[in-house]
Formats: sequence, C-alpha cells, structure tokens
Amino acid sequence: MGAGHSHSHNEHPEPTPQTLAARKKANWILAAILIPLTLLTLAAMAFMWPSGSKEGITLASPYAAAPGVTFDTGKIQRVVVGSCSDVQAGGDAAQQGTSGSGAAPQPPNEGSQCTFAYTEPDKGGNPVKVVINPDVAKSHGVKPGDGIRYLNLSKVQGAAGQGAPAYVFVDFVRTLPIIFLAVLYAVVVIAVARWRGLRALIGLVGAYVVLVSFMLPGLVEGKPPLLLALVGSTVIMIGVLYFAHGFSARTSTALLGTMFGLAITALLAAWATDAANLAGVGSHDAATLTNISDNISISGIILCGLIISGLGVLNDVTITQSSAVWELWELAPETSARQLFTSAMRIGRDHIASTVYTIAFAYAGAALPVLILVMLYERPLGDALTSAELSEEVIRTLVGSVGLVLAVPVTTLIAVLVVKATGIRGGAVAGPASDRTASDGAVPDWGGSDPGGTDPDWGGTDPGGSDGAGAATRRGRRAALRG
Repeated sequence: MGAGHSHSHNEHPEPTPQTLAARKKANWILAAILIPLTLLTLAAMAFMWPSGSKEGITLASPYAAAPGVTFDTGKIQRVVVGSCSDVQAGGDAAQQGTSGSGAAPQPPNEGSQCTFAYTEPDKGGNPVKVVINPDVAKSHGVKPGDGIRYLNLSKVQGAAGQGAPAYVFVDFVRTLPIIFLAVLYAVVVIAVARWRGLRALIGLVGAYVVLVSFMLPGLVEGKPPLLLALVGSTVIMIGVLYFAHGFSARTSTALLGTMFGLAITALLAAWATDAANLAGVGSHDAATLTNISDNISISGIILCGLIISGLGVLNDVTITQSSAVWELWELAPETSARQLFTSAMRIGRDHIASTVYTIAFAYAGAALPVLILVMLYERPLGDALTSAELSEEVIRTLVGSVGLVLAVPVTTLIAVLVVKATGIRGGAVAGPASDRTASDGAVPDWGGSDPGGTDPDWGGTDPGGSDGAGAATRRGRRAALRG
C-alpha cells in the first residue's frame, strides 16, 4: 500500500481513452484552421521579404566621423565652470572656475560661462577638457565618475588654432546600467516563471529579429505597410505564443483570438491614419526619413506602428481568456456553453478594464514632455488632443483598445466552441481519481493548471493525486472556485 501511494505521487497516470479522444479532436479542429493560415502567412512573408538594398537612400549619419575625427570615451574626474572663450584642450583658464562634485554650478554674471569636464580617456593618456552642452549642463548636469562619449577634434588640422573646442560632449555611456537592468529583468522573470519565463525571453528576441530583418527593411523599401504589419505581427505571435506556452489547444485558441484582434486593429488603423491625416508633421525624425528616400511613407510607418504597439497587451488578454475557459470547464465539465461563456466573460471584463488603463498610461508616460508643453501653452483640451503633437498617441490608444476589447469575447467564444466540440461530458471527467488527474494536470495539450502542458516548472507531482487527501483537496478547490 505504501508503494502504491509513492507511485501515485511520482508518475502521472495514463490518460483515459475519452481524454485522449477529446485532446485529439480539439487539436484537429484547431489545426484545420491554423495550419492553412500559418502557411499563407509564411508564403506572404517570403513573397514580401525585403532585398536589403539601400539604393537611392542618402543619409548623413550623425555618428559618422570626418577624417581625423574620432568618437572617444572616458570617465569624468572633475567639473569646472569657466569662460567660454577658453576652449583650448590644454588651456588652464577653466581651472580658475568653480569645481564641483555634482551638477554644474550657476555661471557668474559677468561674461559667457561654459561647463567643462576634465575627463580621463579610456584608451589612456592625459586628461582632456571636454566642453559640455549647455542643455545637458542645465537639465541633468555631469559629475565626477560619469562615463561620457565625446568628439575628439584634436587631430583635425587648424581646429585648435581657430579657437574651436578640441573635445565636445556627445552622450553619456550607459552600457553598465542597461546591462544590469537587463540581467536583473531576466533573473526575475526566470526565477518567477521558470522555464516558461526563459522561453518567453527567447521568444522576445525572436520577435525583434522579425521586426529588424523583415518589417523595418520592408518599410524602407516601400512595401505595403498594412500587409507588412499584419504578416510580421502574425508571424511574431505564432512564434511567441507557441514557444512560450507550448503547443496546446488553449494556445491555439489564444492565437486565433489574437489574429482576430490584429485584423480589427489593422482595419481601424488603416482607416484612422487616412481619416485623421496622420502624416508625422512636426517630428524631426519623420522629416529626416522623408528627405532621405522617396520610397519611405511616413503615414505607412505610423500605420505599421499603430498595429505593432498593441501586440503585447493583445497577447496577454487572449492567452488569459483561453486559459480561463479551460480552467472553468475542467472545474465543472457539465457547465453549458452559455454558462461557460458568461463565466469567462466576467473574468474578461475585469481584464479589459485593467489593460485599457495600461495602454492609456503607457502612452501618456511616453508623451510627458509634449503633455507638459501643451499644458503650458494653455490650449483648449479639444485643440490639444487633436493637434499634430498628440493626435497620433490618442489614436494609437483608441485603436489598440478597440482591437483589444473585441478580441476578448471572440477568444472566449472560440475557446468555448472548441471545448464543447471535443465531446467530453461531465461523466468522462468525474470518474475515478486517476481519470480526473489525467485531465487536470498531466495532459500536455490540455494542462489543468499549466496552459502549456506538462512543464518542468510544475514538477512531477500532481497536486491533486489519486490518494484520498489529494482528491478531497481538489474537490474543495473546485467548490471554492464555483462559489
């Protein structure tokens, strides 16, 4: 008896014939829909794949240095304020200014004052005197210990003789903070989500590969932006969902709901871009892109951006709704389709409310400088929201939210239909404890609590094992969830 108890906690019992048949039927139903769609998407991607040619593009990169000029890095030793007329690399006049360990001090009233940072080059050599941009000195400041990137003009013939600065601040070096945050993020995700978190991170890398190698070059070459965004986004979602959550009926259901949400978002984005005349007017980056090539359409880029921006949240709500339907059905297999849909939509409505706030506040946070300027201009609210500065963000929020909201009931309906189409009834799941265990957590493509099926992060023990205590615990959990 002791051996039998031990066995039940170390090995998953074999699924019942009913469970296997239901699993197979659900997968066949979804495969019949998704395989043609996936093949069509991949064919469109292959047909639209950009050549990578940059012919006809004339762009002067601000990061390209002239002959004799280099971009160097170094660490600031001390900061001084001195006369702006003293810009020679080896001059000592600036040393008579005020030195500090924090932000640049206020310049004196007489004469024009500039901020200089004595910087030790990373490549070695004597410290050099770097001129700090006035806007950087005023808004953020520089301090000893900061790593900076600066333009080295000392080897340009005549630069020093003409009184031009020999070393000019370009940017801060942010490598270490970004690496630290990236490592911290990966550690936290993997520690909490385990293997599924690791797979999600790898999927994110793959998504950026599609974005950089397919969508961005396609926009540069003038490919149809609507089709480009739809194809690229669909490929990303297929890869991310299956890689992170596993090949399962619930993942396939979420993918169908995501595709529907993408289609709605794309149609609305195409209409809004034209109806609201979103042309990127007033953006320095948009003006730069317009002037470097006749193939680049700023409206097309905005349209593509409207579709891409909602991918993450859309994926979130669809996988949640799909999992909710499966969990509710496994807890009460005898529930009718109407009751199952109604119960899952209660969860969906809560999720919709929270994600709408997420989208709105995310865009508001990114546009804070513009919002502050609009507030200071004291423009009427209607004029401000429809202005060139804010209209794109407003439309992005509205378009993404509509696609998100409509994807919830569609995903829920698809999940309910697939669940009911499997043919399993309450009696098939409410049999012996071993049968219930098989349908609760041990089935790779139906997973009770693990949407992706049997996963290393769930271990080899079924929380509701076949012993009496496990069955009682499971019954109590189901009763609580019904209530």
